[in-house]
Amino acid sequence: MQIRDIINFIENKFPLELQESYDNCGLTYGYPENQVKGILVCLDVTDEVVKEAIQKKCNLIISHHPVLFRGIKKITQNTMSNRVLEKCIQNNIALYALHTNLDNHQEGVNKEIMTRIGIDDPKILMPKANMLSKLIVYVPKEDIDTLDQAVFAEEAGSIGNYSECSFRTNGEGSFRPNENANPVIGNKGNREFVEEIKVEYLVRNTNLRAILNAMWKAHPYEQVAYEVIPIQNKNPEIGSGMWGTLKKDISEVDFLTQLKKDFNLHTIRHTAFREKPIRKVALCGGSGSFLLDQAKRTNADVYITSDFKYHEFFDAENEILILDIGHWESEQFTTNLIGRILNEKFSTFDVHLTEVNTNPVNYF
Repeated sequence: MQIRDIINFIENKFPLELQESYDNCGLTYGYPENQVKGILVCLDVTDEVVKEAIQKKCNLIISHHPVLFRGIKKITQNTMSNRVLEKCIQNNIALYALHTNLDNHQEGVNKEIMTRIGIDDPKILMPKANMLSKLIVYVPKEDIDTLDQAVFAEEAGSIGNYSECSFRTNGEGSFRPNENANPVIGNKGNREFVEEIKVEYLVRNTNLRAILNAMWKAHPYEQVAYEVIPIQNKNPEIGSGMWGTLKKDISEVDFLTQLKKDFNLHTIRHTAFREKPIRKVALCGGSGSFLLDQAKRTNADVYITSDFKYHEFFDAENEILILDIGHWESEQFTTNLIGRILNEKFSTFDVHLTEVNTNPVNYF
C-alpha cells in the first residue's frame, strides 16, 4: 500500500476543494510512492508526536491542524513547525493535514461532536455557496436512460435526501458532420435532424470531473453537446458548524454537567444562564465565534464552540447561551474520527492514535 493510496481515499471522501482559502490541507511533506509502514493520527504535530511516530515505526502522520499555514523562507530550530519539518525529512516521515475540508464535510468534525452530544441528524449551520453547478446535456431520446444511469452512479442529481433528480425537455437537434467526422447518426456532409432530450442535473463541484467522465463514456455522440453553469445556490451538505435537536429538554445546569463529563472538561466559559431548558443545539469545532449570528437564526438554545473573545460574549444578548469549551477540547475526538475512517477501509498496516496530549493550554 502506497501513501498515494491513502491520500486518494481521503481526498475522494473529503475533497481538498472543501477547504477554506486560508488553509493548507493535503500532503505537506513526503513521497506518495513510498510504502506505508504505519500511520499516526493526531490533532497537532509537535516534537513529541514526531518522536512517537519514530518509536512506533510510522512513516505517515495525519494531523487535523497543518504544520505549515504560511510559506516559510528558512528552516531552523527556532520554531516548532520548523523542527517538526526537519525531523520528518530526516526520518522520511510524510505529513498530511485534514483540516477545514474535514470541518466543512457533513460527516466530519462537527458531526462527530453532535453524535457524542446525542444528536443523530444534524444540519449544516452555514452552508457554503459556489459549490454547485448545473450540468445540461443534449442526448438522443433512446440514449437518455443509459446517460442517466452513468451520471447518477457518480451522484449527479443528488439533492439533500433525494437522489437521481433531473429535469427533461424534449426538442430537436441538428448538425452537419464534416469530412473528418465519424458520426453515429447521419452522413458526412448532410445536415441531420434528431429527436433529442435536453436533460439538466444539479451537481456538486467536487464530483464534477467524475460526472463529466461518466457522461463522455455513456453518450453516443462523437462530440457531446453539454454546458456546465455555476450556480449560487448554497450546498446544504457542505459548510461550517452544525445544529440539531436533542431528544428531550434538559436544564442548563444538567446540560453543562453532562458536557463536562463526556468531554472531560476542566472548565466551561459561558454567558449568563437564561433559565430556559435546552433542546436545540448549535456548535462548531475549533474557533467558531463567527457563526454566532447563524446559531441565533436557528433559534438554538445553546452554541458550543471555542476561542470567544471577551467582548464577543456580550453579543449573546441573552438570546442564546454561549459555551466556550476550549479549542483542543472541542476537536479532541477528531483523531478518533480519522482513525475510525482509516481502519474501516485499510487493514494491511497499523493506524495509531497519538498518546500525546497536544493541548497547549493548561489549567491550574
